[in-house]
Amino acid sequence: MQASGDGTVLAGPAGASVPVKADAAVVRDALGVGVAVGLSGFAFGVTSVGAGLSVLQTCALSLLVFTGASQFALVGALAAGGNPFTAAAGAFFLGARNAFYGLRLSQLLSLRRSVRPLAAHWVIDETTAVALAQPDRRSARIGFTVTGLTLYVLWNLTTLLGGIGAEALGDTSAWGLDAAGPAVFLALLAPMLRTATERLTAGLAVVLGLGLLPVLPAGVPVLVAGLAAPAMLFLEGRRARAGAAGEEGER
Repeated sequence: MQASGDGTVLAGPAGASVPVKADAAVVRDALGVGVAVGLSGFAFGVTSVGAGLSVLQTCALSLLVFTGASQFALVGALAAGGNPFTAAAGAFFLGARNAFYGLRLSQLLSLRRSVRPLAAHWVIDETTAVALAQPDRRSARIGFTVTGLTLYVLWNLTTLLGGIGAEALGDTSAWGLDAAGPAVFLALLAPMLRTATERLTAGLAVVLGLGLLPVLPAGVPVLVAGLAAPAMLFLEGRRARAGAAGEEGER
């Protein structure tokens, strides 16, 4: 039986009930995420121009890169006087997670080959979260598309407005607007830290990043902080193996 988009409950595999979310509800949720996050492009525009990039360069980053964490990391490292290659490396490693999102979404959305390159540009945290939250493929496609389109348009528009505004204001540090980018990034990140392991990983990354700021060149601490994730995965793996060995020994 196919999804009708009216909120009914359909029969799934082996007779299981699969709730179908109404199209209007999916669009409403997707628009909420797209608008809320898209408006923060203003902070990126301000931060980027305040870091020394032109409005054109700032807008090009939002148009072509389109992943907020990487964009903020890049301009943050440049603002601190970091080497452009080091700054780009930090942004690259932050953006690499989108490739893993793409592996999951390719199965979930099952898009035609002709549209996959375009859809890949919209594979970011927010579109992935909205798509994965849906109960069926149709809803996932709608959620992904509406979130991606809304966020892409608003992010780029507000980036332009923020860049123009920063040029008019002059020194953004005098207004305290240079802190807007990191504040927005932390606001986006905090709700994603749901488990104790995720919080410990974030805490370790903060300790590494801040602790190494005085001794390493700008842009390098964020790369080292990225080692917090594989370190925690290694510890979790050892703990799981130890637990499994203990259970085996009790038997």
